Formats: sequence, structure tokens, C-alpha cells
Amino acid sequence: MTESLPSTAVVRVAQGTFDPTRYAELAELTTRQAEYLAPAIKQLPGFIDWYAAVSPEGSIINVSVWESAEHSDQMSRLKEMVVTARGEMAEAGVTFTPIVNYPLNWNLSR
Repeated sequence: MTESLPSTAVVRVAQGTFDPTRYAELAELTTRQAEYLAPAIKQLPGFIDWYAAVSPEGSIINVSVWESAEHSDQMSRLKEMVVTARGEMAEAGVTFTPIVNYPLNWNLSR
């Protein structure tokens, strides 16, 4: 692991599935959600990185890196995520699997 990340760092993965015929709708929704999610997430202590991706095959994923599992757990209480974004995703037919925090073993950056 690089020295720039704390030894307690975790990768938080949220993954969901949807009807692939709704891909364009979900891709647009994810981009629109960044307008209100990004500022809220950036203010959380321990935040390091965030990635959101939507696949035409009917899968969506949010991957984030946090200084610790405790910092990552803030996402389960962030109103913009648990009420607004999750509600919009549910209305669009997304079904999420349980969120998992993975302790970071190593990373590679450019």
C-alpha cells in the first residue's frame, strides 16, 4: 500500500442491477445525482475518492475509498444518499445488494 493512504483505509462497494433497457435513463440519473451527492460526500470526514459507473448490461456500481470503516459508514446516514439517491434509484428499478467495506491491502496509482 502506498504511504499516502492510511493503514485503516477501506474500499466501499455498492452494487445494483436493473433492466438493461433502462440503461440510458440510469446513466443520465447517475450523472444528475452527482450534482447533489458530490458536494455532500466531499464534506464528510475521511473521504478519499469516489467512482460511479453504469453498465449497459444492467449493472451499476459505486466504489469509494475512505480513511476507515467508521468514515465509510457515514454514507449509511447521509440524507442525500439514503433518502434522495436511493429513492430515485428504486423508482428507476434498481435493486441493490448489501454494501460491503473491504479493508485495503494495496493500491496502484499513476
